[in-house]
Amino acid sequence: MKVGAFSISLSVKDIKVSKEFYETLGFSVFAGDMERNYLIMKNGDAIVGLFQGMFEQNIITFNPGWNQEAENQDNFDDVRAIQKHLKSSGITLVKEADDTTKGPESITLFDPDGNTILIDQHV
Repeated sequence: MKVGAFSISLSVKDIKVSKEFYETLGFSVFAGDMERNYLIMKNGDAIVGLFQGMFEQNIITFNPGWNQEAENQDNFDDVRAIQKHLKSSGITLVKEADDTTKGPESITLFDPDGNTILIDQHV
């Protein structure tokens, strides 16, 4: 199963302070909008999303159909196929994709330790 590009989405208290911190670690702004309280920062293949006031917990994020440069990939497992596999394996989903649709969609689940996992397909 191909889950796509990996990133961690962090719930931050002060996006400006967090931006400066991650810049010190060698990250630079890759995408996002400071005025809308989110930035995507990159250092090589490492991607960290900074989100102020959007969600409570940190989120592990996978993007089917994207590589680490957020470029569309032709060969990927659709989120609906991933959902079907997870459900047939006994994994409970918090949010399910509408399997009657095509294109962008997402699912959400928790790992055994309660960490939120978002599988978010943009293509």
